[in-house]
Amino acid sequence: MSASNTTSTHPAAFLLMGIPGLEHLHIWISIPFCSAYTLALLGNCTLLLIIQAEAALHEPMYLFLAMLATIDLVLSSTALPKMLAIFWFRDREINFFACLVQMFFLHSFSIMESAVLLAMAFDRYVAICKPLHYTTVLTGSLITKTGMAAVARAVTLMTPLPFLLRGFHYCRGPVIAHCYCEHMAVVRLACGDTRFNNIYGIAVAMLIGVLDLFFIILSYIFILQTVLQLSSQEARYKAFGTCVSHIGAILAFYTPAVISSFMHRMARHAAPHVHILLANIYLLFPPMINPIIYGVKTKQIRGRVLGVFLRKDV
Repeated sequence: MSASNTTSTHPAAFLLMGIPGLEHLHIWISIPFCSAYTLALLGNCTLLLIIQAEAALHEPMYLFLAMLATIDLVLSSTALPKMLAIFWFRDREINFFACLVQMFFLHSFSIMESAVLLAMAFDRYVAICKPLHYTTVLTGSLITKTGMAAVARAVTLMTPLPFLLRGFHYCRGPVIAHCYCEHMAVVRLACGDTRFNNIYGIAVAMLIGVLDLFFIILSYIFILQTVLQLSSQEARYKAFGTCVSHIGAILAFYTPAVISSFMHRMARHAAPHVHILLANIYLLFPPMINPIIYGVKTKQIRGRVLGVFLRKDV
């Protein structure tokens, strides 16, 4: 098999195991995975089409939402097709360079998603705490620069990893105990000194996760202070109601990540499939649930979707 051949210091291909210990359940596991992917594709494509078609939705909040939907489409489509091929056809082989590309896209777009959630928190802060300055602060130029900065940060942080991994000699075999090419899962197969990769991976995760989440929480502290100062309960409810969808998206993105991180450190002796299932939930859950959250809670989007179905019925 080509996975056993080598070109210079790295194998020609890796073998993805899927979910170790649950191989006999791969077909059954594929059902919720395929359903989640289908929902993610339909939901995020629908969001993008509605935002593009409705001139009233060409506002900062919805432009950030369009960025989020695009990122979710790329994230899910980078991993799920190969994952389903493993579950359905036992197609475990992945070219070495394809593996590095998959890893780069997965980690880069996860970082971009965190940046967009932070930008959306800033959008809500300005809308609620500085409403008179909303249109002058959140201009089209600033939104474009924010999107470019999110991409630039992710690409800058992740570009070194494929080059570092390419230079290792892989003497521990070609089998990756995962459903996709996750950075540390690949590093474990390498010989030599991998301390820099370990430290760099942890540093980036801490920098992105802790720093972005800190500023998101800070934004909501200011928002909460402003909301509580409003005179009427109705005004407070209405102001905070505009944040519910964003809070849901934050919880959907960060909760699986925090649980997975906690399990890696506090439950190291848990079965490998537990960690891998948690990693897959982190990858699949936000792209699936974000369109549902925004579709249900955002009046303009909900109205547009209902309008399409009502016209079909007529």
